[in-house]
Amino acid sequence: MIDVYSWPTPNGHKVHIALEECGLRLGRDWRVHPIDIGRGEQFTPEFLRISPNNKIPAIVDADGPHGKPIALFESGAILLYLASKTGKLLPRGERQRWEVLQWLMFQVGGVGPMLGQAHHFRLYAPQKIDYAIERYTNEARRLYGVMERRLQRSPWLGGRSYSVADVATFPWIRPWHNQGVELDDYPAVRAWFERIAARPAVQRALQVLADARKPLDDKARQTLFGTPPKPSA
Repeated sequence: MIDVYSWPTPNGHKVHIALEECGLRLGRDWRVHPIDIGRGEQFTPEFLRISPNNKIPAIVDADGPHGKPIALFESGAILLYLASKTGKLLPRGERQRWEVLQWLMFQVGGVGPMLGQAHHFRLYAPQKIDYAIERYTNEARRLYGVMERRLQRSPWLGGRSYSVADVATFPWIRPWHNQGVELDDYPAVRAWFERIAARPAVQRALQVLADARKPLDDKARQTLFGTPPKPSA
């Protein structure tokens, strides 16, 4: 049983999808522990012991390497761990594997952080900053352009097969309307997105904690985008 500490955000969904795509079923092979980031639960000492960066998701696998428990944070590392553990979502050939890994790094280092900043400044920033909105909206559109060119000549981001690169990127494309992007402007990305959205494992994964997330109030916005809450005495 793998314990998954998560919340229904793009990074949380990455791990939920990977688990289901790897043939690991909720309730049978893994269980979820909600970490309500709107209430600051990611800053508790208990979660800090699992996730040193106070970010979701994180996992604890009781049956880790050599049969010993292992705790992991950072969604990209978790995806690679699950792929290695199950032999899925990562090609065996060295050339194909590196092709996938570079697109996984593209998501981790570019798509996630930049689209996240677009979300922040377009929707949640306490002050409207035109420069920041323009900067991150333009960067979001540039990244979509990179993906569009890739997917015009490749069925999947990582090459010939569906992989951790697609799993990692897909959840960040779901809220494209919050990023100042029109998905119809990127037909190859839209076709790729729709193929993934139709997968049964993805549909199951997107239901995980689906009822838990509520619209952010002022306190939640402060917790997420301002200073973290002070530890209780």
